[in-house]
Amino acid sequence: MLDLNDYGIKMWDEEKIISFRRTLLAWYDENKRDLPWRRTKNPYHIWVSEIMLQQTQVVTVIPYYTRFLEWFPTISDLAKAPEEKILKAWEGLGYYSRVKNMQKAAQQIEIDFSGQFPSHYQDILKLKGIGPYTAGAIASIAFQEPTPAVDGNVMRVLARLFEVNYDIGDPKNIKIFQAIMTQLIDPVRPGDFNQAFMDLGTDIESAKNPRPDESPIRFFSGAYLHGTMDKYPIKKPKKKPRPIYLEAFIIQNQKGEYLLEKNTQDKLLAGFWSFPILEKEVVETQLDLFETENSKTVDFKSQKENFLEKYPLKITWGNQTFPLVRHVFSHQKWEIDLIEGISSSVSLSSDKVLIWLSEKEFPDYPFATPQKKMWQTYQKIKLEKKS
Repeated sequence: MLDLNDYGIKMWDEEKIISFRRTLLAWYDENKRDLPWRRTKNPYHIWVSEIMLQQTQVVTVIPYYTRFLEWFPTISDLAKAPEEKILKAWEGLGYYSRVKNMQKAAQQIEIDFSGQFPSHYQDILKLKGIGPYTAGAIASIAFQEPTPAVDGNVMRVLARLFEVNYDIGDPKNIKIFQAIMTQLIDPVRPGDFNQAFMDLGTDIESAKNPRPDESPIRFFSGAYLHGTMDKYPIKKPKKKPRPIYLEAFIIQNQKGEYLLEKNTQDKLLAGFWSFPILEKEVVETQLDLFETENSKTVDFKSQKENFLEKYPLKITWGNQTFPLVRHVFSHQKWEIDLIEGISSSVSLSSDKVLIWLSEKEFPDYPFATPQKKMWQTYQKIKLEKKS
């Protein structure tokens, strides 16, 4: 076990730890949030909730959680589902690798654990897409195994409790917080103990606008008692997302159907359908900076020619302009120009996965948020033009 003294952290004696557990759990019993996944000990349901709650707020997750379990009521249902259906169930939640990994993990469970969710931390940790936090949460909540579940919220609370002088955003420091939590966790009610930390970290001990005077554990907190709340947790600012400049092509055929492409390359949105998208060439991006009519003409012309090389269609281009569509991922910031056109071609002979779809068929296909934003922007301008 990690020696916390080596990191300048003095752990409490057993009597203080017991008092802390009692205080925190008494507060949790009075104030715990009534959430659907807290009304069950089913490990599959808890797993679904924990994966959805990564990078996503509770209020957003609840309807997705309910629908997901309606569509895939068992691990076997999830393991056998078509990929497009699981993407449709996750549509709008983002971080889509989560649900793809869930399906792979469900298939692992079917093969390696005879369809039964594993009941021990080390076995849960073997599943695709499950790390120490999620494994600890499931093992403690569903199976009462005294394993810590340490995420950013928990690290924030612990950093203030023990005035931890290590960056909570640095992955190599997680082991410090896991060692602290391993000693603190209540052996009788480990699931409730972990969830109490989660609730405390998302509300009273939140990153923005914490309310330390309301914290049930304030008299255990080194930062509160020593007046150093503004120092903890230590966390370096995140890198700004990298800008990506794109062109999206909204192409209709003579029937009014739209050209959609399935993303089979980019891991970010793999499996989703969208209007064809091309990244602007670097030279074009540089030309845009001069903001001259000539540079813009070169930009649009080259992009259209580039499109026709990759998508062998006969296109009559429109001259309608559209507002820039923006979407921010954790590491990328997309800025998308929309270009519309009418195709006289019907054939879609290409090495890409393409399809003509009518607007009424859109709900049957998984669309990620950038595609939804493009469609909303396009529709808005078209309606304004009609009126």
